[in-house]
Amino acid sequence: MARRGFRLIGAPPATPDRRRFLAGAVGAAVAGTLGAPTPAFAFGEEGAFNPRILLTGDRKLEGVRVTAPARWSDEVVRRTSAPGRLRPSMVHADDKELLAEPFAILCGAGELPALTTREVSGLKQFFGMGGILFVDDFEPDDGAFGKTARREIARALPELVPISIGPENVVFRSFYLLKRANGRVLGPATLDGIVRGGAVQVLFSSHDVLGALARDADGGGSMDVTPGGEPQREQAVRLAVNVALYVLCSNYKDDQVHAEHIMRRRGVAK
Repeated sequence: MARRGFRLIGAPPATPDRRRFLAGAVGAAVAGTLGAPTPAFAFGEEGAFNPRILLTGDRKLEGVRVTAPARWSDEVVRRTSAPGRLRPSMVHADDKELLAEPFAILCGAGELPALTTREVSGLKQFFGMGGILFVDDFEPDDGAFGKTARREIARALPELVPISIGPENVVFRSFYLLKRANGRVLGPATLDGIVRGGAVQVLFSSHDVLGALARDADGGGSMDVTPGGEPQREQAVRLAVNVALYVLCSNYKDDQVHAEHIMRRRGVAK
């Protein structure tokens, strides 16, 4: 796959003049919401997939799942030839660095405390630039994290509500042709998503995808996957790869010109 930079979802490829316009717009947004003016660029100047953990309040990613973002990026690089950061970063919701790249992961268990005004403003700017947020509930049977995460994201996107997203959506066929969602737990067959202008901007998972991606010192899975074991873990990895390719390439797989490529992949994705 050719190296691809990021762009605003749904927007035409940026010309030099457009890039300068975007840079100015981002700079103004950062200055207006997150602090003093600083030089700014369009999303993804480096063009590599970076599964950043989004931090809010004093929450941190701890335990065995700290290995999951690196595994996510490593699988993308190995399976697709797309560029990825093998040492993914973390970013705070109220940090202007949130606006530097188009993807972040909000994850955890238990209730998510209310976001601060600055954190909500940061997310509004992130979504306004076309950013994509993956929300992963580590304890979907309890559901407290997913429920409160929806509540807080609604403060940043008050005009939109989540809808069910399944195999008909490009997220399920951006690389592998997937029949359902999977994670450490089986969960529902679909994801939920917030869609704006035809593009998915938030994906809600009730599957603990990061739990399926977490690995031990030998590179194997560090958490049991139920009820399907290793085949289910593989499907969770494929879902993660699909999300990454969606972030990298937006909706390009919807174009008819790619139908032949999709057909060739059917045997791989079953």
